[in-house]
Amino acid sequence: MTETESLLAEELLIVRHSGEIPEIAFHSSLYYLCEDPDGPRLTLGQEELDLLRQQVVARYREILLRDLDPKNRDVRIYRGLKRCIFNWERLGKFCTRQAMTVEDVRPEIAEALRSFLRQEADEVRAGLRQTCLNCTKEELDEFAREIGVGPEELPDGLEVLCCPQG
Repeated sequence: MTETESLLAEELLIVRHSGEIPEIAFHSSLYYLCEDPDGPRLTLGQEELDLLRQQVVARYREILLRDLDPKNRDVRIYRGLKRCIFNWERLGKFCTRQAMTVEDVRPEIAEALRSFLRQEADEVRAGLRQTCLNCTKEELDEFAREIGVGPEELPDGLEVLCCPQG
């Protein structure tokens, strides 16, 4: 492995395992690799840039799926559906700025949302838990529409589980 490949591999890991806003790690990696006076001052080709971009998408996918996993609803890492909506928007904006598409992750996120909402609605109706939905019905409807989940695919009664319009 060349020194350039080694440096790039390290930055790919940093971006992939970054925090809640992976595009910050992406831009930090670009700065370090290409512009930082103390960095290697590389000129990255399209392939290397694409690899870094793909790590941002992979990290967002992981974050979105984490917040759509019913097992996480009662643990510290859970950020709620509202944060999931924000992260979907962040992913979309990143992809737009980078001339990428979200189509590769859209079906998986859509299925995770359908499954999450079914389980949430069923458990709340059965009295097994209180709702964890922290968004309005309008926000939820817009998110569902954006990821390709039609109103007929959403469980009945979501309006009573969502936050009131404020």
